[in-house]
Amino acid sequence: MNKGLLKDGLIKIAAGIVLLGVLLFLPAGTLAWPNGWMLMVLLFVPMFIAGIVMYFKAPELLRSRLKAKETQSDQKDVIRWSGLMFIAAFVLAGLNYRFGWIRMPRWAVVLGAVIFLLAYAMFGEVLRENEYLSRTIEVREGQKVVDTGLYGIVRHPMYSATVFLFLSMPLVLGSILSFAVMLLYLPIIAKRIRGEEKVLEKELEGYAEYKQKVRSRLIPHIW
Repeated sequence: MNKGLLKDGLIKIAAGIVLLGVLLFLPAGTLAWPNGWMLMVLLFVPMFIAGIVMYFKAPELLRSRLKAKETQSDQKDVIRWSGLMFIAAFVLAGLNYRFGWIRMPRWAVVLGAVIFLLAYAMFGEVLRENEYLSRTIEVREGQKVVDTGLYGIVRHPMYSATVFLFLSMPLVLGSILSFAVMLLYLPIIAKRIRGEEKVLEKELEGYAEYKQKVRSRLIPHIW
């Protein structure tokens, strides 16, 4: 067992819990916010389970996702804008709860939780299908085009999963204002996909042919 890898994973999760907790509950002005705790559980319990599974079944994949750092300047901008979007959405959700601006109906919160879990399951399936999956735009030695399963439907199923994940978070938090902020993720991820495909088409053998075979990038028959 690689105790260093396990330690890094636990530190990342702990840091995420603290950061998200601050972004949610500090603006909310209280810890007694059910929707905030619901999101914390939905996000970090499956993340912990997935991390344990990767630790035992695919440690190299876990290591690459923990250590990866984006090197391309335009993609660094994508990461920065995404970070600002998350901060704004979570803080706004907390303030919305604190001051009672606009409350979403209970069914919308439940729907958001269901979509979130389904998207998480989709993300897990993408991890299972693609052993080359990375948090950064890169082509590794020996990498091959994956064109089966979800990759036979859209070229970037991981990003499809993140769209559903991120857009369902504001629903779980009961904040339509945060949902409006999260919609900014669509142009952000579109920019990242365009940059990623330029790299893959140039450096990954067979990717140009794969693009002709699977036409949709993110959503079947739409884009």
